[in-house]
Amino acid sequence: MTIQTGSKLNLLTHLLPEGLLIDAAWLEEKGYSRALRHQYVGANWLEQPARGVFRRPRGKLSWEQVVISLQALLKYPISVGGRTALELGGYAHYLQQTQQHIHLYSDNKCPAWLLKLPLEETLVIHNRTHFLPPPDIASELFSLDDSTSLEEALVPAGLAATPWGSWAFPLIISTPERAYLELLDELPQHESFHMADVIMEGLTNLSPLRLQSLLEAASSIKVKRLFFLFAERHNHAWLKRLDISKINLGKGKRTLVKGGKFNTKYQITVPKEFAAESVNGIY
Repeated sequence: MTIQTGSKLNLLTHLLPEGLLIDAAWLEEKGYSRALRHQYVGANWLEQPARGVFRRPRGKLSWEQVVISLQALLKYPISVGGRTALELGGYAHYLQQTQQHIHLYSDNKCPAWLLKLPLEETLVIHNRTHFLPPPDIASELFSLDDSTSLEEALVPAGLAATPWGSWAFPLIISTPERAYLELLDELPQHESFHMADVIMEGLTNLSPLRLQSLLEAASSIKVKRLFFLFAERHNHAWLKRLDISKINLGKGKRTLVKGGKFNTKYQITVPKEFAAESVNGIY
């Protein structure tokens, strides 16, 4: 029994990197019974940050460890997006340095224990398919080994893998193009027009090819109209390379804020300071 336990524990050190999370179902599938899990926790070989969740101890639990675990080990279709992805990319450097909310985008319902973990930050879960089609990426590609095949599969969905931590585990995040659209989807209830405008000012190097693909695929009329409103305010070079005729901007008026001003070009009511019409890129 001791030899068997030692052999299984040795195997676990290869299957589960220090600090990353797995759940009871993952351990059960690999032959680690409830009794064995209890033994490992009692011996401090495993710790239990929440009910039914385990990890090999390695310092304080971070949100990055949680997300990488969901993506690579537990195979949840989830990515870091919106404001958080923009912050990670250095596009929101004027904001407070400490991230208080981590915005995650998932195709499916997330496990209940996710919001019970002892993290300093608050995890905010969004529906990743709310206005963009779900990424067509095989779960087998999401591993702890950053591969070319994964990178190639992520590109069409507006996602990217960025190395994180001492082992350079791939953290799947939205590209700036996708992240900005995700941010716009939060206007005006959860994000501000001012923030969207200031961030757009810094987005000088977006990919027009990636933008074109995402804007054509997006179903949210609000997001697409807001995108062009902010893009024209700053008149970046990539804007001229977008074919707006292929992007469905819908019909009819949209009121996003009460008491605002109507932008006639994009048929939306926004705060008056953002409603001015452009003339050769000058407002």
